[in-house]
Amino acid sequence: MCKAARLLVILSPFLLENIRAQVSRPVRSGKQMRSRLVRYMQHTRPTLRKNSVWNPLRSYAQDVANQGRSSAAVKQDEAKRTGKQQTKKLDLTPPKGTRDFYPEKMRQRNWLFGKWRKIATQFGFEEYDAPVLESEDLYIRKAGEEVTQQLYNFEDKGGRRVSLRPEMTPSLARMVMAKRRGLPLPLKWFSLPQCWRYERMTRGRRREHFQWNMDIWGVPSVTAEAELLSAITTFFSQVGLTSKDIGIKVNSRGAIKEILTGLGVPEEKFAETCVLVDKLEKLPREKIEEEMQNIGLEMPVINRILEVLQIQDLDAMRKIVGEDSKALSDLSQLFELSEAYGMRDWLVFDASVVRGLAYYTGIVFEGFDRAGELRAICGGGRYDKLLETFGGEALPAVGFGFGDAVIAELLMSKDKMPTFASPEFPIVVSAFDASLHPVAAKAASKLREAGWSVDLILETKKVKQVLKHAERVGASHWVNVAPSEWEKGVVVVKDLDKREQSEVSIDDLVSKLDDSLTG
Repeated sequence: MCKAARLLVILSPFLLENIRAQVSRPVRSGKQMRSRLVRYMQHTRPTLRKNSVWNPLRSYAQDVANQGRSSAAVKQDEAKRTGKQQTKKLDLTPPKGTRDFYPEKMRQRNWLFGKWRKIATQFGFEEYDAPVLESEDLYIRKAGEEVTQQLYNFEDKGGRRVSLRPEMTPSLARMVMAKRRGLPLPLKWFSLPQCWRYERMTRGRRREHFQWNMDIWGVPSVTAEAELLSAITTFFSQVGLTSKDIGIKVNSRGAIKEILTGLGVPEEKFAETCVLVDKLEKLPREKIEEEMQNIGLEMPVINRILEVLQIQDLDAMRKIVGEDSKALSDLSQLFELSEAYGMRDWLVFDASVVRGLAYYTGIVFEGFDRAGELRAICGGGRYDKLLETFGGEALPAVGFGFGDAVIAELLMSKDKMPTFASPEFPIVVSAFDASLHPVAAKAASKLREAGWSVDLILETKKVKQVLKHAERVGASHWVNVAPSEWEKGVVVVKDLDKREQSEVSIDDLVSKLDDSLTG
């Protein structure tokens, strides 16, 4: 026996095991299995394949391939014979971190959105929107922000890198840049976008959420910040929350920048440092120190930064940055304005608040649960230089984002969220039988034309069933088309709350219900 043959005899158990490993990998068909084995055998030395000792291995491989082919054929024959196709069981839960909105939850969402829209319009803001799918470049920044690591990003079929939006501000900046010369300043815009981030989920934090955004462009003074903070506190008050439930931490990145400059931290490291400071409540101090060292900060500087961040008194901060600090002057003016707005009790100075996005340049703020049970409720700040990062000219801007998930948790925990168990259609219309359904449809159409929400029963139901349905949908009135009454040209209108009923012609139906429902 030649050396090659003897070697093959020695290695044959290992080769057989390798073949088994090849065929055990998932395959779509016997053809794919055979293809894998052919590629495997082609990689084996030709001298070994010529030797007769190779034949058992080749035979084994062919048997396995044929078995895969015959198994697939057997399954296909079985499916044809029984008429049943094997299908994968559908997972009925939404993707992790996302939500279904069944009608009751949708009513709660619409209630919340309605509050946000009402307040925004009361403050003179216009609504806008943008695509949920944007260019990936809009979100890729180099300051180590978490958002850039949490993108739902991919390459589309045209080879373009795109992403589901993780926040709305970059889209707004793109829109402002596109029509800047034709837009009258100041801009006061709001939106209710759905945003996506692939992140670790906690209470009130999901991988998708809706967000109330309000932004002001073209106003360099803190009057813009004061107006936005007033909108936030107005919302809290309108949903039954007080300054004992919620606080808003306020700081200035300008003040932090002045301190870092004094410590010798170069300007190019400022944004990265702020991103790390924003992680103080999420990571141990040792980890923060390590990451600050990684970006080139020395331990004496790190210790001083962390010491300053503990300050929660504006006067103490003034002693560090000096009386002539522009940042502290802006903060002082903001707190003065808060007195005029009647929202001073909501605001708290906190030097540790810097927000996690690199583009903030001035005053920043963050709503928090005073009980400490939930993460940030809302947040925002000034971002005067954002357009410069996209190659445009700087334009003063300030705004906030307010997610729906955290505030919903808070409202439910304090029993401030309406339940909306029923849809509350005020009028139900039904017909005694199918022959009278056209009359019922005519009655429903007249009421709808008059502006009323009407639930038309589409099938013939017994009186008991109709009344049960009316109770479920929160109806206060029932219009019933019955044979004896319709012979006289009238329908029966029943007030379900007062348990009173009357006969009314179709022509007089609208005025009758107008009087009953609004009287």
